[in-house]
Amino acid sequence: MFAARRALQATRGYATSANVQVPAVLHGIEGRYATALYTAAAKKQALDAVETDLKQVKRVVEKDSKLREFLENPTINRIEKKAGVQQLLAAGKYNDLTKNFFDTLAENGRLYDTVKIINSYGSLMSAYRGEVQVTITSAKELDAKEVAKVKGYLQKSSFITAKQTLVVSNKVNPSILGGLVVEFGDKTIDLSVSSKINKLNQLLQEAI
Repeated sequence: MFAARRALQATRGYATSANVQVPAVLHGIEGRYATALYTAAAKKQALDAVETDLKQVKRVVEKDSKLREFLENPTINRIEKKAGVQQLLAAGKYNDLTKNFFDTLAENGRLYDTVKIINSYGSLMSAYRGEVQVTITSAKELDAKEVAKVKGYLQKSSFITAKQTLVVSNKVNPSILGGLVVEFGDKTIDLSVSSKINKLNQLLQEAI
C-alpha cells in the first residue's frame, strides 16, 4: 500500500493528465509510471520519439546481462544507479523526456521495473493507434497465408471495430495437438484439439 501511494505521488509530480486523454487505463505501479510518461510525452508531442527511445533501451537491456543485473540489483544505491543510467543514455540520442524519466525512476528506486514500464508504455501506444494485439497459438508454425486468413475472419467479426488494426503474432505450442487458440484483449477462442479432447473426457466422466 505504501509503495503504491509513493508511486502515485511520484507520477503526479512528473506529469498530470489534465487535457491529455489517456487511451487505456493501466493498473499496477508500472502502469502508473507508464501513464505519467505518456501524459508528459503527449503534452510535448513526443509520443513516438519516446516510444522509439524506450524500444532502444529495452533492446540494450535485453542484450546486456550485466546492465540488467545492474538495474535489478537492490544492493546498488540509487545515486550509483542514476549515474549509470545517465551514462547509458548519454551514449545515444535520447529525448530529454526519456532522460528525465529515467532519472525519476532511479531516484524513486524503480529501475528494476524498467522493462515492465516500457511494455506498459507500449500498450498505451498500441491503444492510442487503435491496435489490437492478437496471439494465435498453433501446434506448428503457421505460414503467412494461414495467419492472414485468421486475421481476415477476426477483422470481419463483431469483436473488432472498423477503426481497430490487428497486430498478429503466432506462438507455437505442440501440446495443443492441433487447431488454434486465438487470444485478443480479454477474449480467448479455444479451437484446439487438446481442448476438444478435454471436453470429451469430461463428458465421458460425467456419463459414468
